[in-house]
Amino acid sequence: MALNQLVDSRDQRFVLFELLEIQNLKDKMPQYADFDRDTYEEFLDLAERIAVDKIYQAGVDGDKEGCKHDGKTKEVTIPSTYKEAIDAYYEAGFMGVFDEPEYGGMGMPFALGMGCNEFFSAASVPMMMYPGLSHGAMLLVQNFGTDKHKEIYIPKMMSGEWGGSMCLTEPDAGSDVGALKTKAVKQADGTYKITGQKIFISSGDNNYYKNMVHPVLARIEGDPAGTKGISIFLVPKYRVKDDGSMGEYNDVECSGIEHKMGIKGSATCTLSFGDNGNCIGELLGEERKGMKIMFQMMNEARLGVGLQGLCLSSVAYMHAVTYAKNRFQGVHVTQMLNPEAKSVTIINHPDVKRMLLWMKSHVEGMRILSYLLSNTLNLEHGLHANPEEQAKYTGLAEILIPICKAGNTDKSVEVTSEAVQVYGGYGFCADYPVEMFMRDSKITAIYEGTNGIQSMDLTMRKILMNKDQFNYKQMTGLMKDTCDKAKGVVEEKYIALVEKGLAKLDEVIEMMKGQMASGKFLHLFMEATPLQQAMHMLALAWAHLWALTVATPKAKALVGDLKGPEREAKLNEDAEAAYYSGRVLSAQFYIGSVFPLYFGRIDSLIGNETAVIKASEATFTGALAE
Repeated sequence: MALNQLVDSRDQRFVLFELLEIQNLKDKMPQYADFDRDTYEEFLDLAERIAVDKIYQAGVDGDKEGCKHDGKTKEVTIPSTYKEAIDAYYEAGFMGVFDEPEYGGMGMPFALGMGCNEFFSAASVPMMMYPGLSHGAMLLVQNFGTDKHKEIYIPKMMSGEWGGSMCLTEPDAGSDVGALKTKAVKQADGTYKITGQKIFISSGDNNYYKNMVHPVLARIEGDPAGTKGISIFLVPKYRVKDDGSMGEYNDVECSGIEHKMGIKGSATCTLSFGDNGNCIGELLGEERKGMKIMFQMMNEARLGVGLQGLCLSSVAYMHAVTYAKNRFQGVHVTQMLNPEAKSVTIINHPDVKRMLLWMKSHVEGMRILSYLLSNTLNLEHGLHANPEEQAKYTGLAEILIPICKAGNTDKSVEVTSEAVQVYGGYGFCADYPVEMFMRDSKITAIYEGTNGIQSMDLTMRKILMNKDQFNYKQMTGLMKDTCDKAKGVVEEKYIALVEKGLAKLDEVIEMMKGQMASGKFLHLFMEATPLQQAMHMLALAWAHLWALTVATPKAKALVGDLKGPEREAKLNEDAEAAYYSGRVLSAQFYIGSVFPLYFGRIDSLIGNETAVIKASEATFTGALAE
């Protein structure tokens, strides 16, 4: 495959500059006054070159090499191919692409950063988790650390000298964070002695960074049970002296790493804190505010995982297209009875075209959703002078985060599976990388809050328990506005389907409000995942309608009424005509062919089948099974 095709960079630019128009953000946010589209294009081009030239092959080789844990020294070794690639990422300054310049960042818009990160994670999701987790930990220091913390930690984490992680999960707690047992005991000097164990810690230890900075959730001795009693602490692997240099070992040990079906180059560690009673942590923020503080990192991490779902789908799709264009097998269906017919590339077979168009439409829809969410967060954080407008962006971001995280990652498993299908038997072999993308994709539906948890959060906290369903109304209001703007530009049948979808969703939400009022909570939790899946379908349909409204006039201007061989010749000689024509077709395909399945999901919700509620343990294991 041509390695310059990890991501459809033309579609990136369509979303960034024609839909979101990020080049005009400077009109609302003065911090972007010195940036223009040419500057943004240069950064995207640089990100693509680094991804293609440095990261992609390192990621493929790293999957085969994997990570190693030394049982004696307790040290973790990551793939040897990663060092040069991660160095290139840091040296180009992409660690801080959208961070504030006062902290060593470039100060770019969030959506532009998402565009750059799509290249990097499409090249290697597991490799990018090292700087990704470090960036999240650095943001916690930036937002909640003391001035001394910021002075010492941020420059070293921004440069790549030090790394970071996120330490939540414990063996007996799992997704139930409130059940954690890690303990913090306050010392006379204001520090805390930390004892406990954390599992499934991505980038928990490695041989790339000189020091690791762990934000650790723990309960201060004597504080109440549950999430309300949780605080968060800054716990470095090596203690940090007042002058910023590394001191003695801080009694933080990696006792093992997981052996996983995917993301094999990412070290997933079990970390033990204070086995020898000598692990020291410093409080971040206020006592008993740990969950609130950690959720800031988690929300951005969930956007990042939703982006990973897009990235794996994107690179799998690009590989599948390239393979289908070059793999000769069978004759064209119109020549099946011709014994003299020559074989054609499989991209000419209708079923393969259907698979590719299905993949293309999902990738493009997920890209709009991911970039829109990042842009919404940007506006939310940057419009403090207008509280009413800021509140609208906050509401939109709140509801889009679980839809993007859960929806994109569930769909990524399907898209990468379809890529394997395009390759046929070869796709199932390690000779080609699509099987790696499929293996890597599954974890995205599990970590940073399983998709079931995302769905429950969406249903309960983001919709039903949200005052007057404010979040929901921000999303549906935006969708209705898109339908209005599409009139007279897009064929009515596509607009009508999205409008009908909105009306049916309103019907489901009203039904659920009634269930909540009558205390039918089992029904609500049973319906949470089907609701999230339906809402993701509606979100993609709306995204494609938005794209159709912009792309349709441009496609008509370039292609006109050309048909048959003349149209094909035009598309082959004019890249812009080919792009806009393809963009229109994928949007029409999604709304007209994929989205109608949404109404079956809605009917299933309204049908209110209660078999799940009636099911008991005996339903699954038999009455006498242990």
